[in-house]
Amino acid sequence: MLTSPQQLKDIFFCPEESNFYAFCIESLVLNRCPASKEIVEFGSGDGSPVIKSLLRTRFPGVIHGFEINHLAYAAARSKIEAFGLASHYIIHNASFFDAAHQADYLISNPPYLPAKDNRIYQPFLHGGIDGITVTQKLLSLDYENVLVMISSYSNPESLIDYAITKGYVTADFIVSPLKFGYYSSDPKVQQRITELRKNNQAFYSDNIYMLAGVLFTKQHKLSSNLSEELVRVMTAL
Repeated sequence: MLTSPQQLKDIFFCPEESNFYAFCIESLVLNRCPASKEIVEFGSGDGSPVIKSLLRTRFPGVIHGFEINHLAYAAARSKIEAFGLASHYIIHNASFFDAAHQADYLISNPPYLPAKDNRIYQPFLHGGIDGITVTQKLLSLDYENVLVMISSYSNPESLIDYAITKGYVTADFIVSPLKFGYYSSDPKVQQRITELRKNNQAFYSDNIYMLAGVLFTKQHKLSSNLSEELVRVMTAL
């Protein structure tokens, strides 16, 4: 259990968000993806979400995770070994973008904290000035299927529009309300999301924001498209 501010700054820790990400992996990918398909993960953190989803589904395939934070990588390796999942979840302490690992599915809870620079509680969580820079980069890599977590306070409509320009449709999504926590309460993050809200690019209440697990699929693979419905949900607040 991480309890001190220093530990929170070293390794991302938010049980509510991690549990929701695990549920999205399980529901939107592992329960639909044949074991023969390759899955890669950008930003594995301490590995908890994938470990939980693997334990619940008993998915027989392999997930390759990439994590550049060496402390998070070490924590993930330890947990994977403890649960006997080393043959199903392989973590690489390397840059995902340098590895160029091809797969049928890309999954990620990417950095989405908007701020003018990365001098925030945890720099690894900085998602650019609007919070969508890293996610856009992931969507530009041309994977057939991409599961990403999208925040309602990080310019969600622009991100969904960007996915469409890259040839994706919204195949499915799951949404959950979350309270502002340690990382999203960073003063620099709060200042930026207030600015985004004034520009009609951030949507939240005093108590909650919406987090969505979204499965984007290349348009030629799917005829239905839930992008309009996703926009309505993510901008409801």
